[in-house]
Amino acid sequence: MPKTPPEKTPDADAEVDGPVPCRVVVCRDCCCGTPKVTGVDHAAQTARLRAEVPVRISDCLDVCDQANVMVVQPSATGRAAGGRPVWLGLVNDPDATEDIVAWVRAGGPGVAPPPDILGLYAFAPPRRTVKK
Repeated sequence: MPKTPPEKTPDADAEVDGPVPCRVVVCRDCCCGTPKVTGVDHAAQTARLRAEVPVRISDCLDVCDQANVMVVQPSATGRAAGGRPVWLGLVNDPDATEDIVAWVRAGGPGVAPPPDILGLYAFAPPRRTVKK
């Protein structure tokens, strides 16, 4: 009996044919995605993203004061056009999640301009230092 191929999902860890797509890294560890951030249906937020765009769940990104944190990574095409990862913090509103979905579906960094409202969520992450 032949094996049935695994179901394809929009998970970023799934095999991707062709160029690397734009994807969203979602912090879900220390503070992000926990009851520490009240009034947010974290599971629904993650499910909504996964239903529409490639998603990678990350351990703590060390910017807990910005929980919930997401990083929109450019596609190969976007990076070639100069796009760089965009860090978004305080993404605690379903409308913000919808704006992120729309931007990623349009191509994301380097391909499509972000919705103006996402400028309110964008921040520069702190530089990481090497601990000796």
